[in-house]
Amino acid sequence: MNELRRGLGLWGGIAVNVGNVIGTGVFLKTRVMTCNVEDPLLVMLVWVAAGLLSLLGALCYAELSAGMPAAGGDYVFLRRAYGRPASFLYGWTVFAIMKTGSQAALAVGFAIFVNAISNGALDSTWFTLPVADGIAVRGLTIVALGALWFVTLINCASIGATGSIATLLTAAKVVAVAAIGLAAFAFGTGDLGHFFDSAAGGRCEGVQQSAIGGIAGFGAAMLGAMWAYDGWNNVAPLCGEVKDPQKNLPRIFVGSTLLVIALYVGINAAYFYVMSPTHIADVSATSSVATEVVRLFAGPIAVTLMAAVLMTSSLGSLHASVLANSRVPYAMAKDGLFFAPLSRLSTRTRVPVNAVLAQASWASVLAISGSYDTLTDSVVFASCLFYALAAGAVWVLRRKEPDLPRSFKTWGYPYTPLAFVLVSFALLVNALVATPTQALLGIGVVLLGLPFYWFWSRRTAGDHDLRSDR
Repeated sequence: MNELRRGLGLWGGIAVNVGNVIGTGVFLKTRVMTCNVEDPLLVMLVWVAAGLLSLLGALCYAELSAGMPAAGGDYVFLRRAYGRPASFLYGWTVFAIMKTGSQAALAVGFAIFVNAISNGALDSTWFTLPVADGIAVRGLTIVALGALWFVTLINCASIGATGSIATLLTAAKVVAVAAIGLAAFAFGTGDLGHFFDSAAGGRCEGVQQSAIGGIAGFGAAMLGAMWAYDGWNNVAPLCGEVKDPQKNLPRIFVGSTLLVIALYVGINAAYFYVMSPTHIADVSATSSVATEVVRLFAGPIAVTLMAAVLMTSSLGSLHASVLANSRVPYAMAKDGLFFAPLSRLSTRTRVPVNAVLAQASWASVLAISGSYDTLTDSVVFASCLFYALAAGAVWVLRRKEPDLPRSFKTWGYPYTPLAFVLVSFALLVNALVATPTQALLGIGVVLLGLPFYWFWSRRTAGDHDLRSDR
């Protein structure tokens, strides 16, 4: 029988989740967050609070995935709880921009870090396409597309092989984060008094005055930290390929989130140990706190070392994202709500190769167009909405399907999903007030899927009628 193979083990699943979470945020966000709240202890509190919020979500997903270990993750949870329209709009948003746009950004980010190491060799035009007046193609674009398709082809291999690669790339990230933190404590000239100083008076280059201090500053810092934690649910679409899912999926969600919290809190403690908050606030917007910390013990090669770390981190996140999120269009196609060829599996590897290739093709278009930044900013709102709906599905399904096998039940129910949903909706309201254009654009991207749902649902109904006539 040509079905997905359950070849992803516990450590491979943790690697996919951790690999997608740890991108560039933990290296880049601390400077802005320090400017936002001006107090190192508050920055540390924000990192812990955002991590605990991610953990609440992970606990909800642990119950849902263990009870419904099928390909598609959130798509399956939303379909069972709210019906096909809600699940389709989620899948549509994932494929249209939420994850493909993120993959485009990660690929371009990888190219930018390669460019930093090569002293700007990718800035020049490599060739010109003979279209209209000629379209100049820079080396940066070529390397970004090369990274995207390299990772895509790797993900056409068996789930066991790609899971092993995810484990290696994630191990490199974890070692890099831990090494920077430990080296800072070991070789930096530290002072615990830094934790009780203030960043007031720091340059805070590029940080809006309205996002400094008070509730607004705390909220801005929370958003920055949550961006760094985003991806804690990345293994969900792979539920249909995890070995012993009832036991391993809860361990993957909870274990990976706790590991990331420990790494993030640890490296930020190291930052403040060796650098005063004012020094951190004075870091240039074109650099990072991590680079300045590495400079303390690595000297002039710090920029090159950090570019290599960020390059590896971007590639690892890209690999994990391509691997997991291709299963969403596959699940939609199996339901008859997307292009039928995307539901086919390779007879050799039992991987949805067509879905993997289709995802990469659209991500390439976004990377070439350069439109992904504007679009991904707009669907942060949609992402938060779908996460809240998925957590709310724990309540809905406890009532709608009380007999659903639940090898794991959300700790602290009903308060855990309640807290996650309330905080998520508070952030949604804040986004509508603070950035209404991006929020409304995000809603627009979601609603744009309605005519496509109408088209595919009618086709599915028609196919069902034809089968009935036979």
